[in-house]
Amino acid sequence: MKRVINKVAVLGSGVMGSRIACHFANIGCEVLLLDIVPKEPNEIEKAKNLTLENKVVRDRIANNDLQFALKSNPSPIYKKQFASRIKTGNFEDDMSKISSCDWVIEVVIENLEIKKKVFENVEKFRKPGTLITSNTSGIPIHLMTDGRSDDFKAHFCGTHFFNPPRYLKLLEIIPTKFTKVEVTEFLMGYGEQFLGKTTVLCKDTPAFIANRVGVYSIMSLLHTVEKMGLTVEEIDKLTGPVLGRPKSATFRTCDLVGLDTLVMVAKGLKQNCPNDEAKELFEIPGYIQKMVDNKWVGDKAGQGFYKKIKNKEGKSEIQALDLKTLEYKPSQKVKFATLETTKAVDNLKDRVKILINGKDKAGEFYRSTFTGLFQYVSNRIPEISDELYRIDDALKAGFGWDLGPFEYWDAIGVKEAVSLMEQSSLTPAAWVTEMLKDNDSFYKLEDGVRKFYDIPTKSYKVIPGTEKFISLENIRATKTIWKNSGLTITDLGDGILNAEFHTKMNTIGGDVLQGLMKAVEIAEKDYKGLVISNEGANFSAGANVGMIYMMAVEQDWDELNMAVKTFQDTTMRLRYSSIPVVAAPHGLALGGACEICLHADKVVAHAETYIGLVEFGVGLIPGGGGTKEFALRLSDSLLEGDVELNIFRDKFLTLGQAKVSTSAYEAFDLGILRKGIDKVVVSRSRQLAEAKAECLLMVEEGYSKPAPRNDIRVLGNQALGLVYAGADSMRSGNYISDHDKFISEKLGFVLAGGNLSQPTLVSEQYLLDLEREIFVSLCTERKTLERIHSIINGGKILRN
Repeated sequence: MKRVINKVAVLGSGVMGSRIACHFANIGCEVLLLDIVPKEPNEIEKAKNLTLENKVVRDRIANNDLQFALKSNPSPIYKKQFASRIKTGNFEDDMSKISSCDWVIEVVIENLEIKKKVFENVEKFRKPGTLITSNTSGIPIHLMTDGRSDDFKAHFCGTHFFNPPRYLKLLEIIPTKFTKVEVTEFLMGYGEQFLGKTTVLCKDTPAFIANRVGVYSIMSLLHTVEKMGLTVEEIDKLTGPVLGRPKSATFRTCDLVGLDTLVMVAKGLKQNCPNDEAKELFEIPGYIQKMVDNKWVGDKAGQGFYKKIKNKEGKSEIQALDLKTLEYKPSQKVKFATLETTKAVDNLKDRVKILINGKDKAGEFYRSTFTGLFQYVSNRIPEISDELYRIDDALKAGFGWDLGPFEYWDAIGVKEAVSLMEQSSLTPAAWVTEMLKDNDSFYKLEDGVRKFYDIPTKSYKVIPGTEKFISLENIRATKTIWKNSGLTITDLGDGILNAEFHTKMNTIGGDVLQGLMKAVEIAEKDYKGLVISNEGANFSAGANVGMIYMMAVEQDWDELNMAVKTFQDTTMRLRYSSIPVVAAPHGLALGGACEICLHADKVVAHAETYIGLVEFGVGLIPGGGGTKEFALRLSDSLLEGDVELNIFRDKFLTLGQAKVSTSAYEAFDLGILRKGIDKVVVSRSRQLAEAKAECLLMVEEGYSKPAPRNDIRVLGNQALGLVYAGADSMRSGNYISDHDKFISEKLGFVLAGGNLSQPTLVSEQYLLDLEREIFVSLCTERKTLERIHSIINGGKILRN
């Protein structure tokens, strides 16, 4: 049976329900969001003489919850207009509307009896074959099917989204013994392809996979802290980015989530897992219980492990809790010798080996926590999962770990880690010992394909579903055809190359520009097309401003002019190569990275792409062809009949306000992505394969090299008058500084095509020369150098 999801009903509009509704709206679904009818009108409604019979009153809970979600930051919606896809209502008046829905998701309070009552009502109206799932985070899924029909049971399972659903990638799928296999397979595939999730198949065990292991890890750490006498600041330093974990690390994350929530889950695990060998670790440490008793449960209470106060000078100050005295004190910077030795080690797997072998307190901490974690996860197979990769996937997607437990274990060395475990009187599960008789890792690469160790067959198997993906990490070793310090060119097969940045933050300097030129040269000679993508946390933070700063400080204007021209030449080479070029940005794509995307034949952007030309913020204008390209697109818009000065103003403000899209969809509104040409994919795992496919499609359709543009209509003094008048007005009102006014006028000068008495047709090269001239001239400004210096040095002001 072909199943298509066009309309989704979300039952329960609270924090999770409203945001799940938003994410389905994000991907184009119609959504029906329902909740209970209020007990009575509130004071505002009473003042308007509204009664409980009025629909506005009856739908108030769902309406208010949705509006609260839409106003939250970060936003749950890709684009404000997408919220129009959500209709609200209530359980009493609107439950019958679920008969037109393809999927019904229950997201009510975590109470089994209430959920069963909702399902009883659902069964009255849902059409046979409709998917019905529960978003419970801990209630056994099979208990919810009592009294339900065979068709309900066959199409029912758990779908555990992690909060916030737009941003956290994990979606746990928990079938029951009644769930049809094809329903489980559909949800696994749909979640990955359309919702952009890492879908993890779970058994119906307490807390499923991610929370079972994740909460164990946190609770184990809380006991270790007490045993080793470590501070809040030390733990967050040890368990943050250095370990491949989020910046919020451990205690900051607890403050964000709520300590009371963690305690509740831990108590539930202790109660529901009586045979868990680590159940004593789910006991709440004394200092944690005191914090809960004091209601110091995190951000929602105004204090937790951290507290923000105003000091004597009236400035904000972050204080950290002393876990021994339970008093707050100014947060302290932390240093460990082991961490110092890893500063130059970018590769996380190499870094982990150093961390666990540290000779100081940090090394002791890592050995204690990792060996316990390794024993725990090995013992959870087959209890919570039959396959080890599912545990890794769940922790990476649900908790933001860069490596899963078994991947950390591989990085350290399985045998080496077992030896460390034995020194602490810990032992792995028997299957690990059995594996080590003939193998030495949980994963291996064979011919560019990643495989996992399958315990029942004692062999390595391809991770199901990954056949559709292209992983640069997997193919880099055997498919690299050229590389330098900043960029690697990889053969993706079928005549398509990939150019991958690998500098710090993937910033763009001379090595990256050289690599892009080389990629085009090689592709034109022996291949069909080129994709520009990478697997870093961000596509690119933009041009290397440190390099620009050094040349400006040394007043090496010829060298700076040449560097800017090299960037322009590179983006124009991408635009006018004889092969199609596809850019595939994700995460941050700022400044120069945005300019690269602007000059690609096509952009295949991940939905979570935050792209924009931000140079104005450092006192510059886009100088790698970005200002030129906006002038070109402005000209093309004028041909389409827009009012000239209105469209000029919009383009000018996008650059002058350094606007960055909050999603790839918003980038269309900013004029960075092009409707009908560029596309958005929600699945990050599929993005590179999609980009390659688009590149091949252009080849098959007979791609031909575009002709340079000499017909760009610029408005000259007509537009400059608007710029100068607007800048004067903003300065008079003290909305901008003198320096901002100066930059605004320079930006407007380039966008308008210079001091021209009337609208004129000019070439791209004319605009590039103008753009470069203004860019270099701005680098001579003291205020510009101060801004760049401040960014490079984390806010410190240039004094000399």
